[in-house]
Amino acid sequence: MTLRAARAVLMFWLLLGAGSQSLDSQYVLQRYASALESALAPKVVVYAYTVSQVGPSNIEERHQIYRSGNDVRDETLSVDGIALTHKIVQFFHRPERYTVERFAPRSDAYELLFVGTARDGRHLDYVYEATPLDHTAGAAIDRVTIDGANFLPRVVHFHSGGLDVTGSGEIQFGSFGGYWMPVSASAQAVVKGKPARERIVWSEYAFPASLPPSTFQPPKPLPESTTPPL
Repeated sequence: MTLRAARAVLMFWLLLGAGSQSLDSQYVLQRYASALESALAPKVVVYAYTVSQVGPSNIEERHQIYRSGNDVRDETLSVDGIALTHKIVQFFHRPERYTVERFAPRSDAYELLFVGTARDGRHLDYVYEATPLDHTAGAAIDRVTIDGANFLPRVVHFHSGGLDVTGSGEIQFGSFGGYWMPVSASAQAVVKGKPARERIVWSEYAFPASLPPSTFQPPKPLPESTTPPL
């Protein structure tokens, strides 16, 4: 082995070792807070998702979503695994519900206690127990895994409780086109004494510069035909 090759091998192992070293837990939280402040949400996004529900109501659907700001076009493409001949199109005006902004626990609402690391490819993620400062909340986050590469939440675990519903679940995020987007969410609950499960999987992300205004305009109804007098 030449001297240059030996140096290259040594550098590789040094870099590999550096990537596996655990960072100080408070430093990770500082980077986490900074990453949340600078995280960007796409103004325009197109994606597909599947939703499966088992319990009081059973649902198996695939949707295509077109979003520009709060304008949403929701196309139902299949139901119970059967593609629809005529897709169902609905229009909404509402903010996105499954965002890092909504699910990430922050220091003004939670106490985060470091519990350990988890291997994620060639780097470490950091797992924290989350305790809500408001103990009266019916739903709360109880654990967050912070990605060790960009310091955004990769997995958020939550639970809820009430008179008729108790349950728990988690949502996972990942990187798509420079944005931190949901990958999957799952939940298990007991609703009025009956078990229920739900799972959502997101895919096929695209981030166009814009969408035509017609995307969010319902088609005009066809004029009613009239029968000529006899």
